[in-house]
Amino acid sequence: MVGNNDPLQRCLDSAYRYLSYRPRSEAEIRQCLKRRSFDNEVVEKTIAKLKEQNLIDDVAFAQFWKSNRLSFKPKSKRLIVKELKDKKIAPEVIEQVTQDIDDEANAYKVGSSRMHTLGDLDYSDFHRRLSSYLSYRGFSYEVIKHAITLLWQEREHR
Repeated sequence: MVGNNDPLQRCLDSAYRYLSYRPRSEAEIRQCLKRRSFDNEVVEKTIAKLKEQNLIDDVAFAQFWKSNRLSFKPKSKRLIVKELKDKKIAPEVIEQVTQDIDDEANAYKVGSSRMHTLGDLDYSDFHRRLSSYLSYRGFSYEVIKHAITLLWQEREHR
């Protein structure tokens, strides 16, 4: 089989390969194709073709990213917003997708999942370790304080 010399087809093939791992934002695809030294005209034609095929949709990508983060690596709304901004998603799309994130509930859920490792600690160690963990996940001090209070009360009433 002879190699394909059509730059548009090579660019499309590269984009399809890049999209095969997980959904991507338009900016991620554009950046990948430019890194592979495709010229701007070919990249723009490729982006247009992918949009026609509904393979690029920043709203769907942002929704996927949020759902993935909340399911597998729970983080605060603030960190999810930051990650989406880093992926060059439009601010109005970020607002639309993240408006229903409940940091209180997510911090509680994350904290609950850590209870098996914190079960035998006194309050100060429990507070320090859980606070540190939730802080790493991007939750605010107020949210962390509330989650720790609830989780400690639950633990005491078992």
